[in-house]
Amino acid sequence: MTAELALALPILLAVTAGLVWLLAVAIGQVRTVDAAREAARAVARGDDTGAAVTLGERIAPDGVRLTVRQVGDRIVVRARGRISGPGGLFAAMPGATLDAEAVAIAEEEGGGP
Repeated sequence: MTAELALALPILLAVTAGLVWLLAVAIGQVRTVDAAREAARAVARGDDTGAAVTLGERIAPDGVRLTVRQVGDRIVVRARGRISGPGGLFAAMPGATLDAEAVAIAEEEGGGP
């Protein structure tokens, strides 16, 4: 029993570390999507583009940058960046690219009936 445990424990540790890394990447991707969405909403409602990008970059994980462009009445925000792997004993695990795009329709000035 002890020999089997000694063989299985490193494998279980590696699998656990891999699952934690996948969870961290998933959370980073969700934050990247949220950042793009919030920045697009802010620009669409008429906020300053620089302020909207700053807002989005506060929400996004470190290393993610936002770009804003306007296509007709649509505001398109692209968030893209890379997070590095966990390092240490798990240096073989690669980093991950985070990428999201959000589109919002520009609101009309002084709307309302």
